[in-house]
Amino acid sequence: MPEIREDTFDVKDLAEYAKKQKWWNRVFGKNDSGPAAEKYSVATQLIIGGVTGWCAGVLFQKVGKLAASAVGGGFFLLQIANHTGYIKIDWKRVERDVNKAKKQLKLNTEKPPKEVRTKVEEVQTFVKKNIVLTGGFAGGFLIGLAS
Repeated sequence: MPEIREDTFDVKDLAEYAKKQKWWNRVFGKNDSGPAAEKYSVATQLIIGGVTGWCAGVLFQKVGKLAASAVGGGFFLLQIANHTGYIKIDWKRVERDVNKAKKQLKLNTEKPPKEVRTKVEEVQTFVKKNIVLTGGFAGGFLIGLAS
């Protein structure tokens, strides 16, 4: 005759448990243990990264168009003012200053400052630890630029 085991089980009311959870945890299934990359599922990370990337891409596109229009319009107005005689541009001096700036930039490009290197290392560490989120952001950013 098979042996009958009597195990005890805790009965939990799932409705009460669900009410105690934050809405974010209920929707995205957040796990509170481990590093940031392991707290959310892959799908959640892709969605969050994709949405934020798309928003950033659309914003970058709009601001980029505005900045390009402002810079282009400014150069256009300067050329009109120059040709009509309102302003006189010393092109030799402009060329001399541009060449001087080029030389200064070439001297400073051999080794970036320590602050830049540490920020680059921080970004690399973040990307490595959150590759799914970063991938979603990059994809969303490109879609935002294209839309």
